[in-house]
Amino acid sequence: METDVRKCLSCGNLLQGRVDKKYCDDYCRNTYNNQQKAISNNLIRNINNALKKNRDVLQRLLPENGETIKTSRENLLKLGFQFKYITHTYTTKKGNVYGYCYEYGYLELENDWILIVRNKDHS
Repeated sequence: METDVRKCLSCGNLLQGRVDKKYCDDYCRNTYNNQQKAISNNLIRNINNALKKNRDVLQRLLPENGETIKTSRENLLKLGFQFKYITHTYTTKKGNVYGYCYEYGYLELENDWILIVRNKDHS
């Protein structure tokens, strides 16, 4: 009869009991699973933080009662705006493509000018 030496996937201690047991206890099981998910959770957390920051930058620039405002691309970049993070796009009938961070959007204009707008449906 072969004896398999089974070790806990989390801490490496020898396991006793059922042949399909993988962990010493609930603590080791939770620790192992949290470590497996940490990389994808960090990625999601970082993207969500970037989206929130982009939204905050657009909100700060657009007056509370204003519908639109123009600013420079350079100004947005100085404030920490990252153009690669948006929640969705909207294409007008004329073919203009707005990038949105939740209810705040922007349209890239000529000469590095940016038009900032607020979605009226979310006001």
